[in-house]
Amino acid sequence: MIKYDQPLFRPPSESNSLLVQITLGCSHNKCIFCGMYQTKKYKVKTLEEITQDILDAKKYYKNNAAVLTKAFLCDGDAMAAPTDLIVSVIEIIKSEFPTITRFGIYASALNLIKKDRADLQRMKQAGLTICYIGLESGSDEVLQLIKKGNTKEEIIQACNQLSECSIKVSLIALLGVGGRDLSSLHAKETAEVVNKVAPEFLSFLTVTVVPKTALDHLIKQNQFAILSHHELLIEMKQIIKSIELKDKKIIFRANHVSNNFPLSGVFPKDQSHMLAIISKWIDECPKNTYPCTDYRHL
Repeated sequence: MIKYDQPLFRPPSESNSLLVQITLGCSHNKCIFCGMYQTKKYKVKTLEEITQDILDAKKYYKNNAAVLTKAFLCDGDAMAAPTDLIVSVIEIIKSEFPTITRFGIYASALNLIKKDRADLQRMKQAGLTICYIGLESGSDEVLQLIKKGNTKEEIIQACNQLSECSIKVSLIALLGVGGRDLSSLHAKETAEVVNKVAPEFLSFLTVTVVPKTALDHLIKQNQFAILSHHELLIEMKQIIKSIELKDKKIIFRANHVSNNFPLSGVFPKDQSHMLAIISKWIDECPKNTYPCTDYRHL
């Protein structure tokens, strides 16, 4: 049996991965919209604890005759752990699961820029393949509002450091996170960051109002207006329309459970087709319907 400290989260694309918790909770844990780690106090697990978890997982998957090719290091964000620990964990996983060749990790911009080039190169050489980064927004005004803890330029710097070490970047943007007042600014500047970074992967989630979060409090105080389905589609269209790439492609997904309008494609090849789909949705969507306020009930 694999024992996890719940709740446990991973990107949709890591659904068939070996999940290994090397940290518990989030090193920042101040974003006003996030309720993922409210019940956890942040800590870095010891190598001995993680090694036992990996050995338990080996027994579990051996009994289930499963062949794994990917591993994902949790919680959010695991990149806050010491480089030596991350490298050691990857090496142990490779030893116990020889079929695993792809390693992913959650990472914040702040913890990434604390790593120097030598740290990132060591992780890359060990096998780190991809980092999932919560961009949320490319607007400093929005980032300050949601207490993300980093600036737009720090996100760009973090992504560039990864690209220089040939580690793939998966950026996660959050539709509706600027509310009605900052929606246009959020869309415009998020697209600008995507254009500057040109990540290998881009995904959209939709902001959901989790009870007892700071965002929930702001809404109840009429200090934040959530977007309707119709407004979310307009915001999505504005971002996608403003993405301009030169000699690069981005694999795009908006298939998270929080998204009421799932969409996927590859930039720039499918850009026009995706915009046409969104335009159709905008024409058909009522203007007074709103998303479920808490994704945990979906």
